[in-house]
Amino acid sequence: MSPRATRLLRQLDFYLTPERAFSPLVDSSVLQETASMLVRSLGCHSLAERVRVEWNRRLRSDTKRLLISLNPRLADHGEDEIERTLRHELAHLLAQFRAGRGRIPPHGAAWRKACKDLGIPGEARCHNLPFEIRRLSRRYNYKCPKCARDFPRARKLRRTIACLACCRKYTRGKFDKKFQLRLGP
Repeated sequence: MSPRATRLLRQLDFYLTPERAFSPLVDSSVLQETASMLVRSLGCHSLAERVRVEWNRRLRSDTKRLLISLNPRLADHGEDEIERTLRHELAHLLAQFRAGRGRIPPHGAAWRKACKDLGIPGEARCHNLPFEIRRLSRRYNYKCPKCARDFPRARKLRRTIACLACCRKYTRGKFDKKFQLRLGP
């Protein structure tokens, strides 16, 4: 069976399945091949060999491991949205690959050039899809001992953090333990 026929069958299965726990419209191997083909056409053969694409609910793309993670909810918006998002995320990898070890702004000039090269000129920094925003309850409230400002957090702090406003005001932006946030009521 041809890859196109397989993809069409997957689409049909996607639309006919009444309750789907997780059934993306396009297989990640097809997306990975598309990503490899796109960067190979731009002359980045070593990137093409190492780029990986996966479906992942957490949406954590990783430029160091050359991994693009796509949200399965993109499947609800069709193949065009999946393709655009893949190219958007691939532009991040391509821009970083071209820059080498240097740090670049996530949506700066290098990224915009990569978007243009990948066929999505004028790409927006953020999408406007109607996804639900997951809100975590902020169970921990930290307080600055100097200015008494509250810092609500969903998780406990794992490291020592100080109030940035107080550090800037009193110690020229340098960390000072006097302004360390404390867990309050």
